[in-house]
Amino acid sequence: MSTEVAATQIDRERVKELTERESKRLDEQTQGSKQMFERARNVLPGGVPSSYQVREPWPLYLERGEGAAVWDVDGRRLWDFHNGFGSMPQGHAHPAIVKAIEERVGLGTHFAAPTEDGIEVAEELARRFGLPKWRYNNSGSEATMDAIRIARALTGRDTILKIFGSYHGHHDAVMVAVGDVDTMVDPDNIPSTPYGGGVPQAVADLTVAVPFNDAGALERRIERLEAEARKPACLIMEAALMNIGVVMPEDGYLEAVRDITKRHEVVLIFDEVKTGLAIAAGGATERFGVQPDMVTLAKTLGGGLPSGAIGGTDEVMSVVEAGTVYQVGTFNGNPLTMAAAKASLLEVLTPGAYEHLDRLNERLLAGCQAVIDRHGLPGYSVGIGSKGCVTFADEKVTDFATFKKHQDADLAELAWLYNLNRGIFMTPGREEEWTLSIAHTDEAADAYVAVFEELAQDLTA
Repeated sequence: MSTEVAATQIDRERVKELTERESKRLDEQTQGSKQMFERARNVLPGGVPSSYQVREPWPLYLERGEGAAVWDVDGRRLWDFHNGFGSMPQGHAHPAIVKAIEERVGLGTHFAAPTEDGIEVAEELARRFGLPKWRYNNSGSEATMDAIRIARALTGRDTILKIFGSYHGHHDAVMVAVGDVDTMVDPDNIPSTPYGGGVPQAVADLTVAVPFNDAGALERRIERLEAEARKPACLIMEAALMNIGVVMPEDGYLEAVRDITKRHEVVLIFDEVKTGLAIAAGGATERFGVQPDMVTLAKTLGGGLPSGAIGGTDEVMSVVEAGTVYQVGTFNGNPLTMAAAKASLLEVLTPGAYEHLDRLNERLLAGCQAVIDRHGLPGYSVGIGSKGCVTFADEKVTDFATFKKHQDADLAELAWLYNLNRGIFMTPGREEEWTLSIAHTDEAADAYVAVFEELAQDLTA
C-alpha cells in the first residue's frame, strides 16, 4: 500500500474527451441491457431493484457468474471485481456452496424455526470474532439497525454517534451525515443532515457525527453530549472506511477509540458489513487487534444469499436474552442461508483462502501503484485483504472531508468506463473499491492493471 501522491496536472479537456468516447463505446456494446431497461422501467422505478444500481442512460443487466467472472445480457464475459458490492469473496457458484444449497433445498427452505446449521455458524463466528453471542437477520441494514436498538436498550439512552460520511445501511437512524453534505464544517459540530428524503429531522437529530481518524474530536463530542444530558448509547463505525474507496485507520486511532468508549461507557459497534470475512477470517476485529462490544455482519456471510448477523458480548446481548429487546425477523437464520454460510465458513474462507487474497491484493496494489508512479498520476493505491482501490486524489485521504476536497470524481468515472469496456466489471461510483474472490488469479489481477495502464497512457499521451 502506498499513499504517496504524484503532482502531474491532468488535462481536463482530455478527461472530458475520453469520457465521451468511452461512454459511447459502452452504450454501443450494451444494447441488450438497453432493451432490458426499456422493459424494466415500466415496472421498476429507474429500471432497477435498488437505487444504488441506477446508471444513466441504462444499467448493466447480468445473466450469470462463475468463479471470478460474470456475463452480461449482451454475452460479454467480464472479470468480476465488483463482486456484488463486495459480497462474494467466495467467487460465484463455488462448488462447496452450491452443494450445500442443493442438499438443503430439497429438505425445506424455510421454517421460521432454528436449525443445527445456525448453531454451527454462530460457533464459528464466535471463534473468529471473539464475541460469544450471535443473532441473525437478513441484511446489513437490519444488522446495524438491530445493533443500535440493542445498545439503546442496554444503556437506556437515545443519542448515537457515527462517523461523518460513513454509510451503515438505509434505516433512518444512520441515513444521517452521509453523502453530499457540506464538509467545510467544524469537526466538533457536524450537522445531523438527513441523507435523502423521507428521514424525519427529529430522528436525524438523535444521530451525531464525528470525523474519522480524530480521537480527540470523538472525546470532545462525547463530553459535550454528556454536559447536555445526551450521553450517547453507542458509536457505530467501520474500523476502515469502505464507502469512500478505502481509508485506513491511522496508527493508534482505533486503540484510542476503544479506550474513550470504555471510559465513557459508550457501546462500541464495529460495522463489519464490508470488512467482516473479507479482509481476514475475523474481519477488522482480527486484522487491527481491537475488540469492540458488538460486530455487525452481512454481505459476505451468506455466500451470495441474503444474510446478516450481530455478535456481542454477554453483557450486551443480555437485553436480547432477557426479552427486553425484540430482535426478530421471519427469515432470521433461514436454513438455506445457514447452509450456505456454514459451507462458506468451514470449507471456502479458510486460512489458505486469506493467504491467497492477501497475496493477490498485494500484486494488484503494487501493479496499480507502478502505473501511477510511471505516469505521474495524482493518486495512490490502498487496500487490505480482498479490498482495494486507486484513490484519485492530490493528497492522502484520511476522512470524509479530505475525500470530498481532494478526490477526483471525473477520473474515477473514467476509470470505471475503461474497465467496463475492456472486460473488467468494477463497482460503479467514485466511492467504491474492488473486492477480490478466492477464484481470482494472477491473470485477473494483471488484466486489471493492464486496463489501468491503458488509461494512464491515454491520459498522459
